[in-house]
Amino acid sequence: MNRKIFKYSILLFIFLGIFFRFFNLDYKVYWFDEVYSTYRIAGFTNREIDREIFADRIVTPESLQKHQQIKPETTVVDTVKTLITEDTKHPPLYYVLARFWMERFGNAIAIFRMLPALLSLLSLPLIYALAKELFATRFAAEVATAFLALSPFDILFAQTVRQYSLLTVALLGSSLLLLRAVRLRSWKNWMLYGILCTLGLYTHLFFVLTLFAQGLYVCLLKTREILFKFLGAIALTLLLYSPWLSAIALSHERAISSSDWTKASVGLLYLIKFWILGFTSPFFDLDFGIDSFWTYAIRLPVAICIFASLYLVFRRTSRSTYLFIFTAIFVPFLILALPDLVIGGKRSSVTRYLICSFPGIQLAVAYFFAQKLPAKQGLWKGLFALVLTGSILSCAVSAFSPSWWSKGVSVANAEVAEVINRVDRPLVISDRGNSWTNKGNLISLSYLLDEDVRLLLLSYPPQPEVLATFELPENAKIFLYQPTQKLREELETRLGSLQYSLKKGGLLQPRSPSR
Repeated sequence: MNRKIFKYSILLFIFLGIFFRFFNLDYKVYWFDEVYSTYRIAGFTNREIDREIFADRIVTPESLQKHQQIKPETTVVDTVKTLITEDTKHPPLYYVLARFWMERFGNAIAIFRMLPALLSLLSLPLIYALAKELFATRFAAEVATAFLALSPFDILFAQTVRQYSLLTVALLGSSLLLLRAVRLRSWKNWMLYGILCTLGLYTHLFFVLTLFAQGLYVCLLKTREILFKFLGAIALTLLLYSPWLSAIALSHERAISSSDWTKASVGLLYLIKFWILGFTSPFFDLDFGIDSFWTYAIRLPVAICIFASLYLVFRRTSRSTYLFIFTAIFVPFLILALPDLVIGGKRSSVTRYLICSFPGIQLAVAYFFAQKLPAKQGLWKGLFALVLTGSILSCAVSAFSPSWWSKGVSVANAEVAEVINRVDRPLVISDRGNSWTNKGNLISLSYLLDEDVRLLLLSYPPQPEVLATFELPENAKIFLYQPTQKLREELETRLGSLQYSLKKGGLLQPRSPSR
């Protein structure tokens, strides 16, 4: 292999990955989770937004975006207070950074998404340094950097107003500092590791999954001195994190109840399908439907490559190296998957919940190709080209798509908006929704609706006397957007035959995938 050509190719792949992170930043649906992140950053609470939005009045799409702008007379302290009051499962580090970003640069969608995209760039030098620390070869480090740069999963969430790209930075940084602390054994390195772990916990609670993995790795090294220093670093982390631990302890019931949707029992086949989709998404992310044979068949080369990589890592690397890779991948996954298998649930089927396992997989596959590419057989070069082509194709198709599976409960909003915008004089009627998701989804939808669309947003439960006061615009095309059953019943009474009244509009009940 011509080393110079390969090096320039890797640089090209990295620059292409950077390009995809910033291309069409404002094109995809601004989805439910992003809406929630933004009004938390802006200093609003759920209660005041519910009170202002579902106020039994007709509003414009633009008026719904009021809560996506910084609340007057608030500071970053108010941003933190909203999290403490209503959402302690989301620690404040990213939200504080985003608050300063919003104050400095404004509130356009592209501006919101620019921050996580920029933060994601920090992961590229970190995975290079981590791979070099693990495998002691620049070749593997370069391949790992290319894989992360072109990862369809990482690019999707680098364009999401959420803390996932910062979490990836914390995962990689803490892993790098842990390995250096183990090798150099100085208290300075362990202290830096403890501080970065604190930042990881202040970024996302999922970071604790990686802490468990790193703790098991240290225990398996069976070195008393290393274990003692690791425990000292963790003690420092817990001390620095104790203020937020106190906040979590005071509101743990609310935090647990907000994740009840992950406890819904699903079958083993369901879990396996989403495991395949999830673990291949760092390399390939096209599908033809969740039940299509081709969705899984087309990912087969990637799955085989991952298994072969793990086998090669086990066979050819030192015990400390393969222990690190295996614990980094399987401990976070099993912490999520075992409860799903034993007591039921679908935690491990949510692709973004597997984020702590992905760097280990990318490192393993990078090592595999670093070992195989110098060989003269064209098979490995062809497989390497196939994997990268799949990543580039996935990124390209996603870049020109208005929505993607990562948009969760808002995945269908682009299609819904198209249906509404297509008619004359549309009126959308809605309330909180059966699962309280309408607030975020309606604000998400507002970015896609034409200026002439009007929305009648009602309080819950619907008041018959309030409905009686509304004179529906003549010749209006009426749409019901994910209404509660009570709202449907009241409108049946108010309008007579609901089906007849909506014959020129429709009932909008979009469903979303569980990934």
